[in-house]
Amino acid sequence: MFKIPEHQVAGHKASQGLLGPLIDDSGHFYKPLQSDDRGSKEVAFYNQLSSNTEIPNHIRKFFPLYYGTQHIEASDGSGPCPHLVLEDIVSSRANPSVMDVKIGSRTWYPTASEDYIMRCLKKDRETTSLPLGFRISGFQIYGSEESGYWKPEKKYVLGFTAEDVRVALRKFASSNSSDGLGSEPDCAFAETVYGGSNGILAQLLKLKAWFEDQTIFHFYSCSVLMMYEKEPVLKSESPCAVVKLVDFAHVVEGQGVIDHNFLGGLCSLIKFISEILNNLPHNSAEVL
Repeated sequence: MFKIPEHQVAGHKASQGLLGPLIDDSGHFYKPLQSDDRGSKEVAFYNQLSSNTEIPNHIRKFFPLYYGTQHIEASDGSGPCPHLVLEDIVSSRANPSVMDVKIGSRTWYPTASEDYIMRCLKKDRETTSLPLGFRISGFQIYGSEESGYWKPEKKYVLGFTAEDVRVALRKFASSNSSDGLGSEPDCAFAETVYGGSNGILAQLLKLKAWFEDQTIFHFYSCSVLMMYEKEPVLKSESPCAVVKLVDFAHVVEGQGVIDHNFLGGLCSLIKFISEILNNLPHNSAEVL
């Protein structure tokens, strides 16, 4: 009934006897509740999100659907344990290209322990989180039936420089993605994936407009998940490109203050993607 997600690009993975998320054939994603108070915090966030009438419907679409919690057999063989039951946001896509971008120059939350803060601060300094306000946590890009996916190792991705990030974002919307970072991205799909009224940039700008006003939550260590498919399975039912917010174990009350940490990182990502679109050759766009 349950299986390991094939298209997970970041986070803890359920492989080799480790605890991680599972999926089923009904479009559900089962995320094990994290230890200490992180799991209960994420449950509390989803419950608050579900009941808060101040969040507009067009913003709710950026969050995975939440179906409560359920005890199922853990992937590490430790027996039944509680899992968040969420929408499997890639279940309707046969060959999705997916990128997980952790937003914010600061990934630790105010009440965290000193040890946790130091560990987060070390990673923020060693990656592009501090200089750029975001870092790519992982990604996969589908090339073709012959070449399959380019899915670089986590350590390689976390070692990205600002220029590597720029190239990876261009590769994400290119037809020559299977060549890795070594070749010049052709950005063949950038106009369709990033541009247009339903593209990734337009969706990120909607999120930005909300974050410029919302003071309900502060989203620490939360990710923007960007995905698209070159040949969408359900062309008439889903847009080519989709943006979702994921990972809410470290969300805290906004207390009437704008979340400048998340907003700053989001603006930085928007700037990088805008630059890609602004520098496209006139005839580079290709219909997916």
